[in-house]
Amino acid sequence: MNFQLTEVSNAQHSKQFLELPLKIYKDDANWIRPLDKDIEAVFDPEKNKFFKHGSCKRWLLLNGQQEVIGRIAAFINKKYKQEQPTGGVGFFECINDQAAASFMLDHCRDWLQAQGMEAMDGPINFGERERWWGLLVEGFHEPLYCMNYNPPYYKELFEHYGFQVYFNQECFGMEAIYEFQDKFYTRHEELLRNKDLHAEPIRKKHLEKYARDFTTVYNKAWASHGGGKTLDERQVIAMFRTMKPVMDERLSWFVYHKEEPVACWLNLPDLNQYFKHMNGKFGLLQKLKFLWLQRFGKNEHFLGILFGVVPGWQGRGMDAYLILEGSKVICFKTPFRHYEMQWIGDFNPKMINIAHNLGAHITRRLSTYRYLFDRQKEFRRHPML
Repeated sequence: MNFQLTEVSNAQHSKQFLELPLKIYKDDANWIRPLDKDIEAVFDPEKNKFFKHGSCKRWLLLNGQQEVIGRIAAFINKKYKQEQPTGGVGFFECINDQAAASFMLDHCRDWLQAQGMEAMDGPINFGERERWWGLLVEGFHEPLYCMNYNPPYYKELFEHYGFQVYFNQECFGMEAIYEFQDKFYTRHEELLRNKDLHAEPIRKKHLEKYARDFTTVYNKAWASHGGGKTLDERQVIAMFRTMKPVMDERLSWFVYHKEEPVACWLNLPDLNQYFKHMNGKFGLLQKLKFLWLQRFGKNEHFLGILFGVVPGWQGRGMDAYLILEGSKVICFKTPFRHYEMQWIGDFNPKMINIAHNLGAHITRRLSTYRYLFDRQKEFRRHPML
């Protein structure tokens, strides 16, 4: 065993970090190369706000012939509140060699332990959970935009090292047809009689209004997730502005009760159906190609980003009302036919139940793993919601 870890510290290292997957996935027709800019943004303190309350390092693994055979990043996010101080590892790529993988993971463990951490989760993101989170363990088909994809043997590399599943991430999919269980129509009809309720699609010209409404719904419905984190209105407005060029107004919906936002259903076209033609680049030519594909290309895939109902309306049929109101447009007035939801944690049975009630099926499964540095400490899975 003759391995060497080199910290990514210059442009050449960054290029090698981005291009190692070309070797790993050269025979995998389902892999879609992520945009280089999306990966690099994670490690840019000017672009990633998580550097304000955390730190990050990344390394390349070289063999005895000085060939790059692996890569990994380790990071600390002080706002990542867990049972014990917990760091993260991510952006893991490696040849099928347990010794090579363990060499990198040992180094990350030691670095995190020196920073006061007592555990590491992985593979996760130095950022929000909707990107680059979890190890793919089932459903090795084309990944969604900014979703982790990996060879099947990574599961063995992580588990043999000693990682245990902290929670599973279920992705559900279905065809966009106007066929639901009878109870959905019944509940929809009941709420339809309430004249104080109405549903409407997002309008780009009033984007800041919808960003504020999204913040309201999210903070009421989802603040208990992810360690009680709430969203700042300015942060959401910036996020919506970023999404604006790729939004389809017919795909995202809000419900209002007397003009107060009470539910939202945020969906986007699957951008990987465009970006798979870019080979990781997004310069001027690729942007022009993207605009052409967006207007004239065929994209029947869209994905669910978030579905939320404020507590006062949960359990009252609001999910059925929102889904049926939106589906009247999505199913009959758009080209989108294949729907896949962003992952739902197996600790969230309510949302999983909604997916099952819709008639959706599991399309892929990812796992968030945890490794406790104290190997005698009792391992606990993510608490149920």
